[in-house]
Amino acid sequence: MRSIVRQITRGYCENLMDDLVLRMEQYANNLEALVEEKTDQLSQEKRRSEELLFQVLPRPVAQQLMAGEMVKPEQFENVTVYFSDIVGFTVLCAQSSPMQVVNLLNDLYSTFDRIIGFYDVYKVETIGDAYMVVSGLPERNGDNHAKEIALMSLAILDAVQMFTIQHKPDAQLKVRIGIHTGPVCAGVVGQKMPHYCLFGDTVNTASRMESTGEPLRIHVSWATKHILDTFQTFKLELRGDVELKGKGAVVTYWLVGCTEQDPRPPTPISTDTLDPNNPYPLIFPELSK
Repeated sequence: MRSIVRQITRGYCENLMDDLVLRMEQYANNLEALVEEKTDQLSQEKRRSEELLFQVLPRPVAQQLMAGEMVKPEQFENVTVYFSDIVGFTVLCAQSSPMQVVNLLNDLYSTFDRIIGFYDVYKVETIGDAYMVVSGLPERNGDNHAKEIALMSLAILDAVQMFTIQHKPDAQLKVRIGIHTGPVCAGVVGQKMPHYCLFGDTVNTASRMESTGEPLRIHVSWATKHILDTFQTFKLELRGDVELKGKGAVVTYWLVGCTEQDPRPPTPISTDTLDPNNPYPLIFPELSK
């Protein structure tokens, strides 16, 4: 560029033109660096937006939406649905400040979220003290949905028994857990805040299994037990006939354990040195962040 300018100016004001060309080159380099920086920032923001969407919707569903595809409602022949809620939550709220309730739910759900990350499950939603999870959709996993939910339920129950309510450290938090297996229809509902929803009698029955359960126990329907028996590793006890709204008396069971140790999540090395609301940081420190 300098030689071209010299030819145009025929050697006049070479120092001035050299300085001008140098400034132009510096400006071009700075502009290129700025464009590269802004492009990198845009890519990072895009990744953050995608990760946020992946937290709101199942990854395959979110990817369809990002590709501009319509997500049609889909029928799933067999999935396992989990419900849990806090026993005596209304009384606990009356004895606590709003901020204490928010902190309690945040601590509890953060603990649950860390645990379910080890399993092939999808957290559908949380409503107040109710926590809903499903396995077997949007990607089918054979009969493993019952096994995944059962193992997850046992892990959650263990974590709850070690959980400490920060503003009531002497109180034992108690939850009821209910699980049921059957068909559902699933699809994305809404546009401004899209939500992946489940519909069908299976959802209602799973909710009834939870509400008719007992504190710190896992209430299992016959349909779920039938599949769990095929794995020959789960310990179940007959509860007997239970009246379920709209269904009459049905035979139900308690899930009390598993004969094979589940490596997900691992047993804490020592509970003496652990945060009671984050029992796994020694082995999986990334889950403590």
